[in-house]
Amino acid sequence: MTSAAPPPLPPLARRLTTLAGALTVDVRTFPDGRAVLRPRGELVHGCARTLAKALAGLPEGTTRVDLDLALVTFMDTAGLELLDVLDGYGRARLVPVTATGWTGQPLRILELAGLDTADPLNPAVPGPPVPATRAASAVAVERAERLRQLQQEVAQLRQAIASRPVIDQARGILMAAHACTPQQAWDILREASQRS
Repeated sequence: MTSAAPPPLPPLARRLTTLAGALTVDVRTFPDGRAVLRPRGELVHGCARTLAKALAGLPEGTTRVDLDLALVTFMDTAGLELLDVLDGYGRARLVPVTATGWTGQPLRILELAGLDTADPLNPAVPGPPVPATRAASAVAVERAERLRQLQQEVAQLRQAIASRPVIDQARGILMAAHACTPQQAWDILREASQRS
């Protein structure tokens, strides 16, 4: 009896399998029982299985697992499943686990999800109020920059309007309000002036 090759994967399954291959995990163990895992690549759909395989390969005497995510370049919301896998491993084996080293876009996903950006599995204990001089989050910095750009643009538009003759201002307002050409705006102004 001959065995036939398995049927090819449907397109979506092929794509998801390829995405899961976008992550590799380097594992380093130390004599004190600590294991440092360094994912490299993208945290997308299927990456949790890659981490689960790496965790399953850890030696029996592992006393602590540190996940260093400094080499992760991209993460979508499906990548958050990786945190569940790591947390589940720690709870099942009663070992402390950490997920640190978040940078760039993955750090922003944590912020948007409302998670602790230093270590989402071990959030800092709330203490006294944080002084107002603390470093701004990436989202706040991005919004402040966008606000500055918009304020600069408004100032430039005000200066341009103030420096134009009144008729040009009226024509510009008509063009903006009615999405018409300069000639159409001029015709509207001419007709309005003849009726008044």
